Amino acid sequence: MTINITDVKDYLLGLQDSICNTLAAVDGGPGFHEDSWERPGGGGGRSRVLEDGAIFEKGGVNFSHVFGSGLPASATAHRPELAGRNYQALGVSLVIHPRNPHVPTSHANVRFFIAEKPGADPIWWFGGGFDLTPYYGFEEDARHWHKTAQAACMPFGDDVHGKYKKWCDDYFYLKHRDEPRGVGGLFFDDLNEWGYEKCFAFMRSVGDHYLPAYAPIVEKRKDIPYGERERDFQLYRRGRYVEFNLVFDRGTLFGLQTGGRTESILMSLPPLVKWRYDWHPKPNTPEAKLYDVFLKPQDWVNR
Repeated sequence: MTINITDVKDYLLGLQDSICNTLAAVDGGPGFHEDSWERPGGGGGRSRVLEDGAIFEKGGVNFSHVFGSGLPASATAHRPELAGRNYQALGVSLVIHPRNPHVPTSHANVRFFIAEKPGADPIWWFGGGFDLTPYYGFEEDARHWHKTAQAACMPFGDDVHGKYKKWCDDYFYLKHRDEPRGVGGLFFDDLNEWGYEKCFAFMRSVGDHYLPAYAPIVEKRKDIPYGERERDFQLYRRGRYVEFNLVFDRGTLFGLQTGGRTESILMSLPPLVKWRYDWHPKPNTPEAKLYDVFLKPQDWVNR
């Protein structure tokens, strides 16, 4: 088995380019600002951030390739075999926060990790996925999102989509709120069971299906009128996004605990957000429908 990190890096850089180019064209505004950076402990990356766009209030698409000689205790507590190994972690991670509350927030990432030491086989895996966080849900959008996720998985086995859809539903779940973050999508991690080439192909398939899943939804919803009520609800629900990323998200925690670049790690946070004390939507309102319908994991493909 030959692991070619250069091939993984080249794919990830190209994916960052294609996503940024497409979303900048959809937005029609100032485009992404690029910020290249180096990590003192080893490696670096390039962050691309779009702020105050015509459609996207904030969007970040980050590539990173970091390496080092020791992992934090949080990373080795459940994987003691990683202790004492040199590691490399490469990935593209993105979050897009539209201004119009009828356009959902989206998140995606794909990544590769390898840990090595002399005289031992390398430990490696791929991970990633994408998920959708609507504020005002549309069933046809949820179906399109999940059908595209299913298409990404189809070449790799009949059970793959169901497995990684459920993992996504379980992972993007706010335990302290007892509610999902959104309508889900795909999530996978620690993937090495198929061998390097097939696992790499699956990661590419997931990465390549993000734009076909998201861009049509943006185009369809970006011009829907909205007012202060919708905007207020959007900012309230963004609070859930912040809570998940700061409390549960593995990528955020890994980046902070390995001395990553804080600005790039936290670029996923929305520019405006609000919290209220013990607020609940009124019954039979569009806001209540988010909770009653869209925040309940279900078989969207066949709904």
